[in-house]
Amino acid sequence: MLSKTFQATDTEAQLYETWETEGRFAADPNSKATPFTIMIPPPNVTGTLHMGHALTMTLQDTLIRWQRMQGRDTLWQPGTDHAGIATQLVVERQLAGENTTRQELGREEFLNRVWKWKGESGSGITRQLRRLGSSLDWSRERFTMDDGLSKAVKEVFVTLYREKLIYRDRRLVNWDPHFRTAISDLEVENKEVRGNLWHIRYPVADSEGESIVVATTRPETMLGDTAVAVHPEDERYKALVGRFVVLPLTGRRIPIVADTYSDPEKGTGAVKITPAHDFNDFEVGKRHDLPMLTVLDEGAAVTLAEIEDDLHTVEGLADPAFVRGLEGKSREDARKAIVAELETLGYLVEIEPHTNQVPHAERGGAVVEPRLTTQWYCDAATLAGPAIEAVEKGDVTFVPRQWENTFFAWMRDIQPWCISRQLWWGHRIPAWYGPDGAVFVGYDDADAKQQAKAHYGEDVELTQDEDVLDTWFSSALWPFSTLGWPDKTPDLARYYPTDVLVTGFDIIFFWVARMMMMGLHFMKDVPFRTVFIHGLVRDERGQKMSKSKGNGIDPLELLDQYGADAVRFTICALTGVGRDLKFGPKRVEDHRAFVTKLWNASRFCEMNGVKPVEGFDPSTVQSPLGRWIIFEASKAISEATSALEAYRFDEYAGACYRFVWNRFCDWYLELTKPLFSGDTTPEADELRAVTAWVLETILRLLQPIMPFVTDTLWHEFGYGPRGELMGAKWPVPVTVPGAEAAVEEIDWLTRFISEIRTVRSEMNVPPSRLSPVLLKDASATTQDRATRWKETIGRMARVSEIGVLDGDVPKGSAQAVLDEATLVLPLADIIDLDAERARLAKELTKAEGEIQKTERKLGNADFIARGKPEVVEETRERLVTQQGDRDRLKAALARLG
Repeated sequence: MLSKTFQATDTEAQLYETWETEGRFAADPNSKATPFTIMIPPPNVTGTLHMGHALTMTLQDTLIRWQRMQGRDTLWQPGTDHAGIATQLVVERQLAGENTTRQELGREEFLNRVWKWKGESGSGITRQLRRLGSSLDWSRERFTMDDGLSKAVKEVFVTLYREKLIYRDRRLVNWDPHFRTAISDLEVENKEVRGNLWHIRYPVADSEGESIVVATTRPETMLGDTAVAVHPEDERYKALVGRFVVLPLTGRRIPIVADTYSDPEKGTGAVKITPAHDFNDFEVGKRHDLPMLTVLDEGAAVTLAEIEDDLHTVEGLADPAFVRGLEGKSREDARKAIVAELETLGYLVEIEPHTNQVPHAERGGAVVEPRLTTQWYCDAATLAGPAIEAVEKGDVTFVPRQWENTFFAWMRDIQPWCISRQLWWGHRIPAWYGPDGAVFVGYDDADAKQQAKAHYGEDVELTQDEDVLDTWFSSALWPFSTLGWPDKTPDLARYYPTDVLVTGFDIIFFWVARMMMMGLHFMKDVPFRTVFIHGLVRDERGQKMSKSKGNGIDPLELLDQYGADAVRFTICALTGVGRDLKFGPKRVEDHRAFVTKLWNASRFCEMNGVKPVEGFDPSTVQSPLGRWIIFEASKAISEATSALEAYRFDEYAGACYRFVWNRFCDWYLELTKPLFSGDTTPEADELRAVTAWVLETILRLLQPIMPFVTDTLWHEFGYGPRGELMGAKWPVPVTVPGAEAAVEEIDWLTRFISEIRTVRSEMNVPPSRLSPVLLKDASATTQDRATRWKETIGRMARVSEIGVLDGDVPKGSAQAVLDEATLVLPLADIIDLDAERARLAKELTKAEGEIQKTERKLGNADFIARGKPEVVEETRERLVTQQGDRDRLKAALARLG
């Protein structure tokens, strides 16, 4: 017997353990079924479940469970990413708590500590994925620093190096001065910071009293200036192009160059060029062959090593002793000192308050410094060509298609990929250096030594590169390295390429594109056929979730409070193609009511003797009510299947919701109540069998999205053993002879009852008061149906009797139109009609007033231009709601005549 309520917390962990222990999630390489493969975007081993994880994992699990029921041999490949900088940060913080550092431990001992941490704490995210119900094949779990994956990384690095697609170069990178390493763009978070724009006068060389004013947010880097740039068409400065200025602090002469980078409308129209400390300046420096001087070290402190020889004693300029005194100062302290010295010398013209975007490291929060360093690079442009062609040819399809444009824009303007990181945790670069700096890239030190001996003619001492690889390098190999590559394994042959990748748009370039580049280069085929790009999870007002706003949502708390099924259903219900999700606890609470509705409906079925009937054939059903619900179930099956095929998760959830709540619960079960509670009849027995078939269909339909409650009901009702539902067949539509007539009749019945209910609700008729209904201009068919279903109509619409009206409509009646007939409800003796008219008129006046206020707001150009987008959108949505209320009130007044 089903309990009164479904206890998610008591059920989920136990049921999941059963699924996993019995191997329900496992792929079967020996199966003759067609494989279907999804690769999990490997979460960081340091991670905890956040709403982004909950979104993408729910969508992937829905697809994999659906395809499993379609009879496919499903592989959902699990695993975690070693997350170089994030993991190193965690362990370094632990060491700080022990009053020690990684440097004091040394590299080998530090790495031992990281592996120890990984063994003890690195499985938190995978436990949380289990709580969500994710049916990953855990027997195949991988880690991006497993031996097998490490072997793949070395193979790729060595191969690309020998093909001259990996090389060393000196370029500008995002530099984290805390970790003292290069980082990727994805690890950089731009934050709005209030600061200043300093206007500084640079004297023109060999011209008494002549100067040019530059505006800068970074006076501390002027020690590394190698030019001043002006726009070539800026009339103010045309005569100065080709001449020189004297750097106020050092006396170094630097040229004035013409470059379109300088914006005549911004600041003074003249900008200082510091190629070693700004990405735009770096490009200007390359165009004009400027020196690139580094004046901030790896910790973002001043270093004078590259400008020491340029310090000159020049009258009116800073004393070289002042400049030398900046050595070792932080960039912040150096800025203060330099601004003060410029003001003293008379070169500071103006300080203008200014707000700009300042890059910060996502991990640790340090202000990121553009830094010129020698790093390892991958020739991404060469590798990008086949990936671009694959999308152009349709070998890979993006859903929605507009993301292909984003992909093309990034890939056609792709820059060399910096693949080295100055960390200890990660795949160490397989490169060794000889005494003279010669580089030897090999699979191991023995390979490198053999190369070195061939090069030098003798054995020499080699030193391995200290750097590790960018974590995106190893994750780019994920679709084939996890399947055993570089070995030619049966799994690789069977499960590559994969079918679909589900991910967010923010890593199209960082992960999606790089997997495509590596897959095409090494596997000669794309890593996936379809890329489904979902939106971001935002709060209920449409704002991006962030710690600073305090509007973040912890999915673990939602799982505790509402259960996994409600969370999963909410995610799917809100995931439309090409749009972000407005998500909040209230929405999850609303969908938990759907879980409860299903449970209560199942209890009703159980209490009324509904149970599976062996050999039941829905196509033989005679009852109009049975034929109707089978037709509706088949319609829901078709809609759900089509939605999943098109990655329309919202439409899949909507099709299930409408059928279960509106058709099955609100109508079918209500219509069957008299039959189930009365004497046993052939019709009642048939409808019990129909109900069992429909309930089983519902459980199959909902299994991909609500696995826990459906599996529980499946087992309790005797449809099959616990855990077997996920392997049951996906339902298919059924054709029932005579269904059209049954559907027409039951649809008429539900519309008849709905119209009466609407009128009674609008007129405030108390539920306890029954009202008669008169049929005016009704056809014989309508009259026959009304007679046949009068008891049902009376019970469900609170109708005392149904009659035919041949004359005029009685005074004090409300009316509704149903097909050719008019439904007349004489209400004069039941309610005060004048009072109802007055009430409705008052509400209508109020509604129209609210509409006018909202329309005025939306007609205000300033509100549209300056208002927050989410507030403007909320206002538009409110207007639609208000207009709907107004139209409802007008219709209610019209019913009263």
